This record gives sequence, structure tokens and C-alpha cells, in this order.
Amino acid sequence: MGKTSHPPVSFEAALAELEAIVREMEAGQLPLEQSLAAFERGTALLKHCQAALGAAEQKLQILEAGQLADFPAGNPAAQE
Repeated sequence: MGKTSHPPVSFEAALAELEAIVREMEAGQLPLEQSLAAFERGTALLKHCQAALGAAEQKLQILEAGQLADFPAGNPAAQE
């Protein structure tokens, strides 16, 4: 594997690493100890991705509830 337990730099990096781990584990060629380490790393990456998606969803809800809902109904740009 060669991966350490460092935090991923981005959602995309975490997802790419998680996909690579899944491919390695599905191939069934890892020794037991490496499989356990890969599973542990994959679990941590999954939690990171879920947290990132949750934060993004929360930001979207804030934007929709605040900024996007404040446009007046009589906006001339919306009537074009």
C-alpha cells in the first residue's frame, strides 16, 4: 500500500485514494495485515468524504435559505 494515515488534502484526493484501496482489496492479493490496514485507511477516508459532503450540503442549504431566497419577485433580470 505505502499509504500513511495523513489526512487527505482534498475531497477529490480522498476519493481517489479510497477508489485505489477498493481496487487493491477487490483484487484479493493483499496479505491479511495489509488488508486490515487498507480497510482502516479506507474507513477513515470514507468518514472524511462524508464529512466534506455534509459540509458542502450545509453550505448549499445556507445559500438557498439566505441569498437565493432574497431575490425580489419583480426582478427585471428574472423576467427576461
